[in-house]
Amino acid sequence: MDELVLARSLFGTTMAFHIIFATLGVGIPLMILVAEIMYQRTNDLDYSVMAKRWTKAFAVLLGVGIPTGTIAGVQLSLLWPGFMEVIGRVMALPFQIEIYAFFIEALFMSIYVYAANRIAPWMRIVSLILVAIGGLASAVLITNVHAFEGTPAGFNIVNGEITDVDPWKAFFNPSFFVTAGHVALSAYVVGSFTIASVAAFKMLRTPFGSRVYKFHGKALMICLFVGGVFSFLTAINGHESAQKLHEYQPEKLAAAEGLFETQTHAPLAIGGFTDRAEQEVKWGIEIPWALSFLAGNSFDTEVIGLNDFPEEYWPPLFVHTLFNAMVGIGSLLILLALVAYVWKKLLKKEHYPKWLMWLFVAGGPLSIMAIEFGWIFACTGRQPWTIYRILSTEDSVTTTGNIAVLFILFVTVYAILAVAVVLVLLYYFKRNPPQKDIDKAESKEIPLST
Repeated sequence: MDELVLARSLFGTTMAFHIIFATLGVGIPLMILVAEIMYQRTNDLDYSVMAKRWTKAFAVLLGVGIPTGTIAGVQLSLLWPGFMEVIGRVMALPFQIEIYAFFIEALFMSIYVYAANRIAPWMRIVSLILVAIGGLASAVLITNVHAFEGTPAGFNIVNGEITDVDPWKAFFNPSFFVTAGHVALSAYVVGSFTIASVAAFKMLRTPFGSRVYKFHGKALMICLFVGGVFSFLTAINGHESAQKLHEYQPEKLAAAEGLFETQTHAPLAIGGFTDRAEQEVKWGIEIPWALSFLAGNSFDTEVIGLNDFPEEYWPPLFVHTLFNAMVGIGSLLILLALVAYVWKKLLKKEHYPKWLMWLFVAGGPLSIMAIEFGWIFACTGRQPWTIYRILSTEDSVTTTGNIAVLFILFVTVYAILAVAVVLVLLYYFKRNPPQKDIDKAESKEIPLST
């Protein structure tokens, strides 16, 4: 492996690990907020217990998300000095504002955790709203750098020198709002379906009709409802994202769909794999005209194919598989939420069949996989550029060497952290089962907002 491949592998591994904790760090606070609101509205102690337990899990995940995020920031500077030279002069604003977003998140989470019995109910709600806003702002601000990489704006390069820098124009680059929306919506999907996965698993191991079974059943329903709503909104946002690709990164859209020839009434390829030699998607299902409509809301929209670009500008063609996996999982999650609603609310069934419960259990891991597929697609699909059509990845990488040793060391650290997180969560919740927290809540031994 040469230095470029090693650098990409190291940073990619770091981001693949960090993105799990970062995404849950945005999604879980929303679910805590929903549970707290449900408690204030219904005075049902189960929702207060949910908020308490989810807050404990969030704290553990945040404890890993912060250092891995710091590692990612350091690696940006060490592995990609050419990239950071441009970012430092043009796009430093998101990094500066993100410090305040994290401060808000940490401050108000501390207020919610440690001053719950000293503040009014509405102040608990406000605290959680600010926690959710702080977590979301951190994610949006940092991923805005990714949006800038795909649609750079706010500067010019004249004779190799950066000129005419406009930080706010760079900040509000053409894909900022679409990317920010996708980050937010998909994080809420992951947060809700991950908790739903745990609730469904516990219901499978708990006697039907018991106190704990009903507790997990309430958690499952609110998580599936929230997850279903945000899954649908993510799909709508995905349509807008495809239109931005059509406008600003047409070769990325062509690679995502395995389209080689420019055409109107372009078909949408579902499944299969892209064959470079034959220049077609094999074993896929084509929906006639659908890609043109997706790209421009018209079947007459002309979609540019890969053959209109130099082959060295083509992204890796396996991004078609990543794109399909992401969309397929998102569609399945929408279906799961819809089936759950029909089964419970329309058919009035008392409990779900076991096969459906196992699908709910799978929903959490699948949502995390969708996030991974989506980010790999987003970043790999931009190759060979770090900043689209301005700075290549090859010109961004460090020349210091010795990356292989760092790669091994960091992978070892991530493996240890992953095991530690799982063990800590299992240890805590094994020692504090739901029934124990419910009993404490009912005997007023834990602080409640009232």
